[in-house]
Amino acid sequence: MSNPRNGDTKPPCLPRNGLVKIPTQPNGLGSASITKGTPAVKNRLCQPSSVPAILSPALAHRSDLPIPSLASPLSLAALASVSSPPGASLVGLNTSEGSEQPSPERLPGSPSERQLAVDEKILNRLFWYFSACEKCVLAQVCKAWRRVLYQPKFWVGLTPVLHTKELYNVLPGGEKEFVSLQGFAVRGFDGFCLVGVSDLDICEFIDNYPLSKKGVKSMSLKRSTITDAGLEVMLEQMQGVVRLELSGCNDFTEAGLWSSLNARITALSVSDCINVADDAIAAISQLLPNLTELNLQAYHVTDTALAYFTAKQGYTTHTLRLNSCWEITNHGVVNMVHSLPNLSVLSLSGCSKVTDDGVELVAENLRKLRSLDLSWCPRITDMALEYIACDLHKLEELVLDRCVRITDTGLSYLSTMSSLRSLYLRWCCQVQDFGLKHLLGMGSLRLLSLAGEP
Repeated sequence: MSNPRNGDTKPPCLPRNGLVKIPTQPNGLGSASITKGTPAVKNRLCQPSSVPAILSPALAHRSDLPIPSLASPLSLAALASVSSPPGASLVGLNTSEGSEQPSPERLPGSPSERQLAVDEKILNRLFWYFSACEKCVLAQVCKAWRRVLYQPKFWVGLTPVLHTKELYNVLPGGEKEFVSLQGFAVRGFDGFCLVGVSDLDICEFIDNYPLSKKGVKSMSLKRSTITDAGLEVMLEQMQGVVRLELSGCNDFTEAGLWSSLNARITALSVSDCINVADDAIAAISQLLPNLTELNLQAYHVTDTALAYFTAKQGYTTHTLRLNSCWEITNHGVVNMVHSLPNLSVLSLSGCSKVTDDGVELVAENLRKLRSLDLSWCPRITDMALEYIACDLHKLEELVLDRCVRITDTGLSYLSTMSSLRSLYLRWCCQVQDFGLKHLLGMGSLRLLSLAGEP
C-alpha cells in the first residue's frame, strides 16, 4: 500500500475487474479476495471522500495544519501527530503506543488519544472512508478496531473469492486442515465465489461455514471440477441459495442440472460449460418457475431451446443474456420474444447469425426493454437501428460494439431517442465524424464510448 504522505502516488482503489487481493491474516480471513457488488457500494467504498468532521472548530480554520487523506491507514498516525494550539482539542487516532501523549495543560479536560482511538462512535463513522482492502488491514490493528469493523454493515455487497489452495492449512506433519471461516461468518457474508474446487471441497465448505445451511444466498463456482453429485449435494444442503453461477465447470452434465436445480433459484448464470446444450435449457425452464435472471454462454444451444420457457417465466423473467450463442438465429428470436415478453434487459452479444429481421422482432415485441446489447453481431446494419429508434422508446442503454456495418446514417436514427442514456459504439469502423454530429442534440445521453473509432 502506498503512503499518501509522500505525494507522488495515489492510494490504490479496486482494479477494474472488481477484485481485491487481501493479505493473509490469522483471523479467519485467509488469503481471500473480495469482489465488489453493486455500483452504489463501489462508489461508496472506492471513490475519494472528504475528510470526516473530526477536527474541532478551533482547528478547522487553520490553514497551516496538514490535513492528511483518509485513504490509507497510515494517515491515522499522521492525523494524530498534528499539534494542537492551547485550548484546542483534536480527535486523533494514534496507532503508535509509544508516542507522546498530550499533557492536560495542552488539552484541558479532553479525553486521551488512546480513549478516542477506541471510541466506537468515532470508529463507526470513520471506517466508512476506507476501501474493503484497507478495512481488512485495519482490522488487524487491535481487538477494538476489529470488533467495530467486523460488523456486517461494513461488508454489504462484497463477495469473498476463495481459491482451492486458500481453503486448507498445511500442518507440520504434512496433513491438510480446512481453514477457519469464523471471520467470514462474523461479518455476515451471504455470498461466496469458489475457484478450482472439487466435490470434496464443497462438502468441507458446507461443514465448516456456520452460515452455509440457510445464510448463504449466492454461490459462484469458477473453473471447478464439481460433478453432478457435488452440485446436487450443494443445492440440497445450502437451502438459502437463490443465485447460482457456474463458469468453466466442465464435469457436470445436463442430467446433473435435472437432478439438482431447485425452484427457489431466481438468478442463474451458466457460462463456458461444455456440457450445456438444449436439454440444459429445458431443465432450467421447467425446474425454475421463479427465474428472474438468466445469463447463458453456451456454444451448442440452438433455436429450439428458446421455446422451452413457460408462461410463468414469461411473467417473472426480466433479464436474459445470451452471450456467444453462435447457433441462435432469427427463428430463436421469434421463440424468445413470444416466450419472454416482459424482458427489460436483453443481450444477444456474439449471436452472429442474428440479422436486422431479428432486431425488428425484438423492437416490435419487447417494448419494455431498457438495455439492449447487440455487440459482436456483424450482420446488424443501419436498418436495425431504425427499428430500435422507432419502437423502443424506453431504451436507456444500447451496446453496438463491433457492429462493423453500422454507418453515420444509423446514428441519425438513434439521435431521435429521447430516453437513451448510454451508447457504446466501440470499434464500429464505419462511423465517422459526420455521424457523431447527429448525437449532439441528444440531451439525455450521459455516456458515449467511441474507443477504436477511426
